[in-house]
Amino acid sequence: MLSTVVVGLLLIVGGFFLGYHLVQIPAANALATKQSNVYLYADGSVLARDGEVNRESVGLARISKDAQHAVLAAEDRDFYSESAIDPMAMVRAGWNTATGKGKQSGSTITQQYVKNYYLAQDQTVTRKVKEFFISIKLDREKSKSEILEGYLNTSFFGRGAYGIQAAAQAYFGVDAKDLTAAQGAYLASLLNAPSQYDVVAHPENRPAAEARWKYVMNGMADKGWISPSERAAAKFPKPKQSTISTNMSGQRGYVVNIVKKYLIENDIVDEEELGRGGYRITTTLQKDKQDAFVKAVDDKLMSQLDKKERKVDTYVRAGGASVDPKTGKVVAMYNGIDYVKQYTPNAVRRDFQVGSTFKPFVFTSAVENHSETQSGQMINPNTRYDGTSERPVQGWSGGRYAPENEDHRDYGHVTVREATDKSINAVYAQMAVDVGSDKVKQTAIDLGLSPDTPELTPSPSIALGVATASPLDMAEAYATLANHGRHSTYTLVEKVMKDGKQEVELPERREHQAVSRESADTTTSVLRSVVQNGTATAAQAAGRPAAAKTGTAEEDTAAWFAGYTPDLATVVAVMGQDPKTAAHKPLYGAMGLARINGGGAPAEIWSQYTRNALKGEPAADFDLQLQDGADVTAPPSSDASDEPGDGDESGSGEASDGPGDADEDGTGSETPGDSDSGSTPPGDDGGTESDPPSTGGGTPSTGGPSTEPGPTGGGDSGGDDSSNGGTGPGGGDTDGAGGGDSNTGFPGIPVTPRRQ
Repeated sequence: MLSTVVVGLLLIVGGFFLGYHLVQIPAANALATKQSNVYLYADGSVLARDGEVNRESVGLARISKDAQHAVLAAEDRDFYSESAIDPMAMVRAGWNTATGKGKQSGSTITQQYVKNYYLAQDQTVTRKVKEFFISIKLDREKSKSEILEGYLNTSFFGRGAYGIQAAAQAYFGVDAKDLTAAQGAYLASLLNAPSQYDVVAHPENRPAAEARWKYVMNGMADKGWISPSERAAAKFPKPKQSTISTNMSGQRGYVVNIVKKYLIENDIVDEEELGRGGYRITTTLQKDKQDAFVKAVDDKLMSQLDKKERKVDTYVRAGGASVDPKTGKVVAMYNGIDYVKQYTPNAVRRDFQVGSTFKPFVFTSAVENHSETQSGQMINPNTRYDGTSERPVQGWSGGRYAPENEDHRDYGHVTVREATDKSINAVYAQMAVDVGSDKVKQTAIDLGLSPDTPELTPSPSIALGVATASPLDMAEAYATLANHGRHSTYTLVEKVMKDGKQEVELPERREHQAVSRESADTTTSVLRSVVQNGTATAAQAAGRPAAAKTGTAEEDTAAWFAGYTPDLATVVAVMGQDPKTAAHKPLYGAMGLARINGGGAPAEIWSQYTRNALKGEPAADFDLQLQDGADVTAPPSSDASDEPGDGDESGSGEASDGPGDADEDGTGSETPGDSDSGSTPPGDDGGTESDPPSTGGGTPSTGGPSTEPGPTGGGDSGGDDSSNGGTGPGGGDTDGAGGGDSNTGFPGIPVTPRRQ
């Protein structure tokens, strides 16, 4: 018998050492390492989550002490003092299971962590043996705190939540660091039976859940982790209703995809690493401003649509972006009604012409480059140009270019300020030539447009907004004007954390003087006049000093409003797109109005959003340093037309021979009352185009402009025409309001928008 005992002991000891050396700590199982990426607003509230597994790993320091103690009280009260395994508990659990008393666990927290993180959940002898040896090894290699942290991040709490951070959000809508003792005790109770103890899903099991909760709370009191008075005062917490995951609905999906692209393109996070999850990404978006943007679009546009009665209302899309001029941070975006219904992110798409919202860049370039008219006059807000419709541009060697004003209106000799108020195409097309269209292009890039912006081509038509920049591009450029010419590349991300511990390095914020303060501020003074006297008077509803410009693309396929206060630069675009073919569509008749232009719904959205976004903040005035002579406003031109419009149409016509003559950019002026809101003053930017409605317009996947050829003779308006237009002669377009003239086209000039 002694020999048998000795041999048995030797076998046991030998088996132990053999097992200890043979069983190695494996790599973590796939499920244990999967996490969601969490996207946060600037204030830290959750914006969205993506990924297959709802888990966000956090360090022990980001889990409240009460929650830690609750889990210890529920699962392993002597965790910090005991060994990694409890043989007696394992024997007891095995005996109870074998004798029909039900499956029971004799595992310590260390063993449970090993099962969660390294092994599978199957109940087999092999798995238990591996668990035994791995637990012993792990206890020698890791601290108790590291093991507890791992356990809390891998345990399943029900409602699809893996880890205590996801559980805290799922049941109480708080972060793990903010869990109270009562809340922590409830979550700890769930570890025993996640489904049964969810009192919202199974109210019939509330007595059992409360009994388990009391057991945990009493254990915390017994260990001295809470005081007797705290235990007596504690009440069973009420979990929030379980919500069906909205996942990527609403604005979430748009934001997630835009931020992902931003992270990858700026080499902040590798695409493969981002796909693995575990990132906590704090964006620059401010929840109150984001909500205000969505509400403004709903109030001023979406609620006015009747998709059953008006087919054109099904074409309506909206996009917008709002940037803090001083920091370059994107504080709000609007991309569409719902990501699961409309996938194209309208705030960043580059396939609609910006129309007359481009004109301020032409004037900024003129001041920046100390440009002169053909007659040698320095260009400033009081410089007079010939606003005769269809007057050929002077000094352009590329061929005859004679853009028409809307309704072929002639304005006579007008100041640059008046031409901006009324968005006169003839003036700005000539100014682009006087400055040099290549210099205008460079100024637009310096202000914030991408060098890769489609149709950003140096030619007279550049002034008409044939380029197809995105609302975010335009907001960045206008923010530079608002910031006195200092440009900060926009940023969408404030902070990135990996696995709740490691902070990812972000690119250094850079700011530089893109254009002189004098150039930017003088442009602001001119755009202030547009708000006070021109096509952007709807911006006055924001209740604070503002500078703005309206714009309308060819055939009303898009209407724009770009404006800023000293504190906020925001661009809004309303676009027309066929939901089935993705072709760009005119918005004539949308909202039950004759047409939508920049001074209508886009301006009203801008005003409501800006008013609410800046609510409670003091209304700062512009502090401007102007070009010499720009502080004095010249009297109105005596020979100007008595009927100002917002002409953005282009067309051919005979040139005036007078010095300094200028032609407009093809984004024409509108007639009084043309705004679809009825609130815009004479000169608003919604004039009709002379081209037939474009059927082009890139699909959301390509974001490219239409490739449908069009006339090149200045008769086109901005919008969806091709970059090089047609090469045939003539091609005068017929304006919806007054018929078009025959134009002499020439190669190399992009089709130009006729409306502002």
